[in-house]
Amino acid sequence: MILKSISMKALVSFILAGVPFISTSNSSNSAPLNLPDTPYNYMVLDQELSSALQEFGSNLNLKVNVSSEVKGRIRGRMPELQPREFLDHLAKLYNLQWYFDGIVLYVTTAKESQSRLLVLAPISFDTFKGTLDALSISDDRFVVRPAPGNGLVLTSGPPRFVALAEQTLNGLVAEAQARPRAIEVQRPPQDSVLTLFRGASTTVLRNGRIEGQYSTETPRPEGIVRAPALEQRQNAQ
Repeated sequence: MILKSISMKALVSFILAGVPFISTSNSSNSAPLNLPDTPYNYMVLDQELSSALQEFGSNLNLKVNVSSEVKGRIRGRMPELQPREFLDHLAKLYNLQWYFDGIVLYVTTAKESQSRLLVLAPISFDTFKGTLDALSISDDRFVVRPAPGNGLVLTSGPPRFVALAEQTLNGLVAEAQARPRAIEVQRPPQDSVLTLFRGASTTVLRNGRIEGQYSTETPRPEGIVRAPALEQRQNAQ
């Protein structure tokens, strides 16, 4: 999906400064983490897990942000795996989550996962989700789900993912509120037309003012009635 609104793209690019727009063949995935297909040979006897992750990024020329909550040590030989498999293996073994925003690989513990209910109005869920897809923020591993009634959306995942989702929604809401509101065309008030009969005399009042007086040969009962506009009376004659 490609955003059609130039102002929308400019705004979201501003609020998500540092997160590039990356087109992918699968828009439901986050920014692609392009890693080599060759095996990642990593020899370790006893090393801090956080240090191993930092070294992983250094060896692959990838900036890595490891949470201070990531604890543990790696002991013994790691299996020979491709880099993506190596990362997933560590995540499964040590109960970690990782998220790549296009620039930085964030590694956090599963207990740091966040869940937030965000107010959608005046944005629709489809617009919100489509923008996350277009900016390569969406990730099938993490939750973006509308709540009943389509007024709220639940986001759940690593802190960086949830933060980007919330920033995107805030930007969309701000952009929608900044749009100039269409000036409603007000209909002119309808004229109030009264016809006053007094014997053979007929007086037409429009909006409280005398518009015309007529005489008829046949007297009518005195009274006041609403009459069509004078133009309509003239057309009918």
